[in-house]
Amino acid sequence: MTIRKVYRLLIAIALGIAASAFSAQTAAEERPNFIVIFVDDLGYGDIGCFGSELIATPHIDRMAAEGMKFTSFYAQPICGPSRAAIMTGCYPMRVAERGNIKNTHPVLHDREITLAEVLKAKGYATGCFGKWDLARHSQAKFEPDLMPNHQGFDYFFGTPTSNDSVVNLYRNEELIEPRTNMATLTRRYTDEVLAFIKKHKSRPFFIYLPHTMPHTRLAASKEFQGKSKRGLYGDVVEEIDAGVGRILDLLRREQLAKKTYVLFTSDNGPWLIKNHGKTDGFRPKDHGGSAGALRSGKVSTWEGGVRVPTVFWAPSRIEAGTICRELASTLDVLPTFAALAGTEPPEDRVIDGEDIRHLLAGRFAEADAEKTYYYYLCTHLQAVRQGQWKLHLPRPHRQPWLKWGNPNQHIAPEDHLATAKPILFDLEADLGETTNVAADHPEVVGCLLKLAEAAREDIGDYDCIGKNQRFFDDGPRRPDLWKEQSPPTR
Repeated sequence: MTIRKVYRLLIAIALGIAASAFSAQTAAEERPNFIVIFVDDLGYGDIGCFGSELIATPHIDRMAAEGMKFTSFYAQPICGPSRAAIMTGCYPMRVAERGNIKNTHPVLHDREITLAEVLKAKGYATGCFGKWDLARHSQAKFEPDLMPNHQGFDYFFGTPTSNDSVVNLYRNEELIEPRTNMATLTRRYTDEVLAFIKKHKSRPFFIYLPHTMPHTRLAASKEFQGKSKRGLYGDVVEEIDAGVGRILDLLRREQLAKKTYVLFTSDNGPWLIKNHGKTDGFRPKDHGGSAGALRSGKVSTWEGGVRVPTVFWAPSRIEAGTICRELASTLDVLPTFAALAGTEPPEDRVIDGEDIRHLLAGRFAEADAEKTYYYYLCTHLQAVRQGQWKLHLPRPHRQPWLKWGNPNQHIAPEDHLATAKPILFDLEADLGETTNVAADHPEVVGCLLKLAEAAREDIGDYDCIGKNQRFFDDGPRRPDLWKEQSPPTR
């Protein structure tokens, strides 16, 4: 080989390496960043852009003015199941848990694939900041190998579960502050998020910020104590809002706003047991939230328990000031973010969510008119929605297959639904679920009953195992499966 040929070969190799590096850099630049701000127990009526007149949320309101407000967006009725849903894109009833047992708060099996794992495989830096709640519902007796660092997250700063009594604070797998000061948590989570953005701003990143509050116990920093008309609950929400503002401001300063999708939503509706008389929170001494015009709250499958205030923000990618009234849920986050990142959800298992990029683009006419949402309360399928119609399934007053007691002590007595027949609501005309129209629409009732039965066969129910439920461990499947002689008529 002549010197000239060797020289040409070296040039070609160098150009090839440069092109490859440029291609990789371009691909990284094209992949958007994702931030999920997942607050705890925030009600549908607890922020300004969803109707609150007592709690000031200017930064979230600005998100809505600059982005898209979802008015028909769903989560699960309680903490752990909601986290399982957003992390896997699946109904919590479907996902595998350690020991094949269905827990009230899922103990997510290590063979489940999380959103963080999907994005990390695509080159994303991944960070989790806040409440995990998928490795047992305990501050001390949790499964270390199911914590975020083992579920796709490069970095973790937060706590294993809820702040019912104490919060033990971890950095990655190290306990750094047992019984930490809860009043500092909201600010410190935000501080950590800002540091993570600055560190990883040159590559795609995924940030999951599951705030500890306004789940009680409530605590706010001195800067926000006594600030809100809504008492301590309002103080907490207003501090969360300020943190949202800090994050968005940093994205703007670092010129990352046009590269980033930010989702703000809640894990379930308001915890009404923390309010006087289990009613909507509006008094300064109420430590629970408000569902606004929706009925009931957390730990129920009324709309107030599962329809949550939701805003998507992505300047230049989402048209400002738009409202999406189409059905969507936390189940859709994984497939949507995967598609936006140029990858696919896991293909070896059923994923319940769908890619909703068409909604984010404002192409509402492309929404699936037959999209169905199933309302599970832990292991119990209680209702089904398609379009404007929602059908509550027959159930007794006492449901002993649900673990926290009978009847449900978390909701007002008038919301204990006990019925031998299906109850139908037209959510477009009756958002508060007050008027049963089943007798007027027998064909709708029949259609929704068929959908419910299909869900029972596929996903499962308190008294049956679904054909596509996942079980990864040896031994019996769902050893706690409820068996009763006479299940309620369906």
